[in-house]
Amino acid sequence: MRSAPIERVWFPQRGTLLEIEEGVQLQPRSDERGLIPCVTQDATTLEVRMVAVMNAEALVLTLTTRQAHYWSRSRQKLWGKGEQRRLVQHVEHVLVHDDQDCMLLRVRIEGGASCHVGYRSCFFREVTRLGPRTDFALNSLETRKVFEPSQVYQTAQDGTPMVKP
Repeated sequence: MRSAPIERVWFPQRGTLLEIEEGVQLQPRSDERGLIPCVTQDATTLEVRMVAVMNAEALVLTLTTRQAHYWSRSRQKLWGKGEQRRLVQHVEHVLVHDDQDCMLLRVRIEGGASCHVGYRSCFFREVTRLGPRTDFALNSLETRKVFEPSQVYQTAQDGTPMVKP
């Protein structure tokens, strides 16, 4: 299913550059697929927890329910964060990029994890060496998972059923 562009579905038509960049009305701009990127931070620590995309429906649901909703590009469907493992993201603040083409959510995370791999943050690794001599190696920033995915999810990441141990 293809999502419609945000500005044509729920939100007011985009105005002048001044209204968009400094105005007082939400007029988000989506890409050609109807999607808008969204960065999610922990509301207390400001740690970046994840990056996802929203379609118009996800953005409206996030604003009205105060629980984060996103559009899954891989599954081509709307999803409420935490619906499978009860690690819901409760939205405390929604910040809008200056030209309204990206959202930033500050959330309180029930259960403490955002990453489907089981870590607190989806950004749990860093590139070890920068510069011309990089070897592209990654270093893990988190040593302990909050949960084990195989014990939580009903299906593997590729959509095939998982056998619970």
